[in-house]
Amino acid sequence: MSDRVERILADLRRQGERITPARRTVVEELVGADGHLTADELVERVHETVPGAHLATIYRTMDVLERLGVVEHTHLGHGRAVYHLADDVHAHLVCESCGAVVQVSPKLLAGVERRAREEHGFVLRAHHFALVGRCRRCKSA
Repeated sequence: MSDRVERILADLRRQGERITPARRTVVEELVGADGHLTADELVERVHETVPGAHLATIYRTMDVLERLGVVEHTHLGHGRAVYHLADDVHAHLVCESCGAVVQVSPKLLAGVERRAREEHGFVLRAHHFALVGRCRRCKSA
């Protein structure tokens, strides 16, 4: 078991949350994911390990993890929301033509976040939504 999984589970326990097989599997899948997962993808993966896990249990687990700041959801263009661990902060560029998703450093939007704070007193969470445009390949096509 990875140290990251165990740290997250320990944090959940400290906050009074129970660790069920389904919850453990949700955390393991999120940690092991190569990129983002939709809720449907997460349900499918959890059912491979814990076939009896109820859909509602998995969704409630995601709600708890989000409420506790363990995961965040992000809207990537017009598609479904995707989930990733909150400590993996990054911004997203989504090609409106081919759907490619590029993860970029949050530093890319640091100037915009700073100006929103300084000029408007607004704390921007720029990583919550994707910036939509055209990727290099589609732009030149």
